[in-house]
Amino acid sequence: MAAYLQWRRFVFFDKELVKEPQGNDGAAPGAAPASGTAASKFLCLPPGITVCDSGRGSLVFGDMEGQIWFLPRSLQLTGFQAYKLRVTHLYQLKQHNILASVGEDEEGINPLVKIWNLEKRDGGNPLCTRIFPAIPGTEPTVVSCLTVHENLNFMAIGFTDGSVTLNKGDITRDRHSKTQILHKGNYPVTGLAFRQAGKTTHLFVVTTENVQSYIVSGKDYPRVELDTHGCGLRCSALSDPSQDLQFIVAGDECVYLYQPDERGPCFAFEGHKLIAHWFRGYLVIVCRDRKVSPKSEFTSRDSQSSDKQILNIYDLCNKFIAYSAVFEDVVDVLAEWGSLYVLTRDGRVHALQEKDTQTKLEMLFKKNLFEMAINLAKSQHLDSDGLAQIFMQYGDHLYSKGNHDGAVQQYIRTIGKLEPSYVIRKFLDAQRIHNLTAYLQTLHRQSLANADHTTLLLNCYTKLKDSSKLEEFIKTKSESEVHFDVETAIKVLRQAGYYSHALYLAENHAHHEWYLKIQLEDIKNYQEALQYIGKLPFEQAESNMKRYGKILMHHIPEQTTQLLKGLCTDYRPSLEGRGDREAPGCRANSEEFIPIFANNPRELKAFLEHMSEVQPDSPQGIYDTLLELRLQNWAHEKDPQVKEKLHAEAISLLKSGRFCNVFDKALVLCQMHDFQDGVLYLYEQGKLFQQIMHYHMQHEQYRQVIAVCERHGEQEPSLWEQALSYFARKEEDCKEYVAAVLKHIENKNLMPPLLVVQTLAHNSTATLSVIRDYLVQKLQKQSQQIAQDELRVRRYREETTRIRQEIQELKASPKIFQKTKCSICNSALELPSVHFLCGHSFHQHCFESYSESDADCPTCLPENRKVMDMIRAQEQKRDLHDQFQHQLKCSNDSFSVIADYFGRGVFNKLTLLTDPPTARLTTSLEAGLQRDLLMHSRRGT
Repeated sequence: MAAYLQWRRFVFFDKELVKEPQGNDGAAPGAAPASGTAASKFLCLPPGITVCDSGRGSLVFGDMEGQIWFLPRSLQLTGFQAYKLRVTHLYQLKQHNILASVGEDEEGINPLVKIWNLEKRDGGNPLCTRIFPAIPGTEPTVVSCLTVHENLNFMAIGFTDGSVTLNKGDITRDRHSKTQILHKGNYPVTGLAFRQAGKTTHLFVVTTENVQSYIVSGKDYPRVELDTHGCGLRCSALSDPSQDLQFIVAGDECVYLYQPDERGPCFAFEGHKLIAHWFRGYLVIVCRDRKVSPKSEFTSRDSQSSDKQILNIYDLCNKFIAYSAVFEDVVDVLAEWGSLYVLTRDGRVHALQEKDTQTKLEMLFKKNLFEMAINLAKSQHLDSDGLAQIFMQYGDHLYSKGNHDGAVQQYIRTIGKLEPSYVIRKFLDAQRIHNLTAYLQTLHRQSLANADHTTLLLNCYTKLKDSSKLEEFIKTKSESEVHFDVETAIKVLRQAGYYSHALYLAENHAHHEWYLKIQLEDIKNYQEALQYIGKLPFEQAESNMKRYGKILMHHIPEQTTQLLKGLCTDYRPSLEGRGDREAPGCRANSEEFIPIFANNPRELKAFLEHMSEVQPDSPQGIYDTLLELRLQNWAHEKDPQVKEKLHAEAISLLKSGRFCNVFDKALVLCQMHDFQDGVLYLYEQGKLFQQIMHYHMQHEQYRQVIAVCERHGEQEPSLWEQALSYFARKEEDCKEYVAAVLKHIENKNLMPPLLVVQTLAHNSTATLSVIRDYLVQKLQKQSQQIAQDELRVRRYREETTRIRQEIQELKASPKIFQKTKCSICNSALELPSVHFLCGHSFHQHCFESYSESDADCPTCLPENRKVMDMIRAQEQKRDLHDQFQHQLKCSNDSFSVIADYFGRGVFNKLTLLTDPPTARLTTSLEAGLQRDLLMHSRRGT
């Protein structure tokens, strides 16, 4: 039981008298008065009002004359004659434009029920769809109350004799409705109300002495006795869903609330109750300020006493009185158009307009009633922004009073709406760090914290040295439960020295870089860090080895080398009891890890040799580094046996064929380490015979010089010339080697004799005896060649004389054709035939088939063409020489002219491919003529 005397009183409603409308465009009830005399007149209802109700946008009144009046929002009062005598009860449905009324058409106790369809008209009045007597039996009794279900299928009528009738079916039609007595009792029925819960319909029945409920939607209508306290007429009401549709019974001592099967809470509101009404979450009670008997109230309902009456508006949820005022002779309280309307006996209508929520909250704020303001805002369904503003003001109030614990609780309720920095600044003092911690914890739980908030919270934990809270904060069960920035938390914990907590976060949330940083830089646990890298996926293991490989190699070289070997060949994460070992592994680029071994040559050698053996297709950098490492070891080794072994390994690596594309790099490495055998091998592989020759010359290795010439002279004949020049410059006795070189030069005809003599003239030890045999043999060959040339000249002259004679004979003497066979098919000649002066004869059809020209003999044409080409070549050569001389003299840039002729191949030295090797003498007339002809013929084509 709640005593209302403890409840605070407020003025949350504005009271004013309803005025008559101005002209035709009337104002709404409760509107502010307009200026002028016309607006100063108050609205006055007709006299004799006996009953009131509201709904569907109108206030409905019944009077002693049998008329029903409607007051719409425009305040234009209209009415019609419903009964001949009086109207006693009205019920306006809220969801249908149907009005149920009870009244009298004749003297005596014979009340009639009429159902009106307000949307249809009958002669200007609403259509009455049904009329039936209210009394269920033959005994006359007075109707005390009336209620109708909104689905139009139930209507209940209560009587003063304690009986209740139930009309079931369509109440607007006689044929579809059935009337039966639901309840009989000894006490007058003072209130009825239907309650719909799902498909079940309950009917509350209250008398002056008890309260009961019936289930009317089924059969047998089961009854439940709820209480043995009753109430007077109009002192019961049904609440809205905010109070779970409870039935309210306003007794003189208390106000009771009922569910269909039990009694609910009660409130000790004292005073003799006259009217109870429910309005938008408020309970409206009209009572006398002096106690009178409830029974006398029932019988003196129409009395004209002028006792003062108090109207209280209670907020049952928030436990305060929203409004309280004194009225004289209240007829009824109605609710419509969002306001309350109090009708008094003098015909005036008082409008109670509820203040807006913000105004009510400001009134509460002025009195520092923040808890009540919060409850009010929630009941008024204020949005979250508005609630947050109240929480903030409440927190500020508590903070100013020194109640920091209470203040932070209010600030916590603003999370998501209020900027966190506003709260954090208030609690930065070291004495309030536990309040700040509580706020930041909630901020993280709602996933609204940023990195700065996480840093601050962790610093609070570390300052408080609250390890249990710290562990509870960071050790979440799943990733979805993490309400903070993990990386920020790791940084703060690391800075504060909580390495184990930082490692836990880094490992569980896959922040591998931070885990390794802490292990290597703070804890110095290199072995654990290496094992952790070995458990990572390939990409992450590769990147972290590139980053931390040097540190690990410095402290644990052997284990690091083993991990690198696996990473670069067939890497699989080392997960205990997990992983498919048969799945193909990944491998990294081994060349990228070479810098890790900068100060560990032994491990580097093992790594490189492992890669070259296990993975022959390793990058070229592996072999380059391995060669350099072996050459370094060879160069610095003092032990002859070990040095020989290293020498063999280096040569073997060079001969592996891995340096074909990086020949220059390998050569530079060998030269840097003075690895001569490797240099010579690479020279030979690169066909650098000149360099091989120079190497042996520098070291005065005469036999090696001859050997190089013999081995590579066929590919590069100039080696013999260089050898001869080399030995010619030597002042030592090199006759043996000079003789060997001269012999080869003579056999291959590599140098003119005069050049040989000039070359050897620089050697003071080379006597004539050294080249005597060479000169003699050379002169003999030249003599033989001269004889051959003279014989050929003589033959050419004889041939020329013979040809001239034939030409003369052809000019002066007739030519007799005695050929009997065709020169093409060798068949006997037949007419028609073709004869040429050269002596060849042809069938005409053979000639036409094979000849290229009518004037040329097909047989002699190839030879004649060759001669003609030679003649044309000589003429072109003569013309070309003249043209070249002319351009050279007239041009301003002689070099460009010469370059142009070089580009056209004019000065190329050409050799006729059909000549035998012995005919390559510059002194031969025939060879010279043929070269000239061939050169010009090619330019002509």
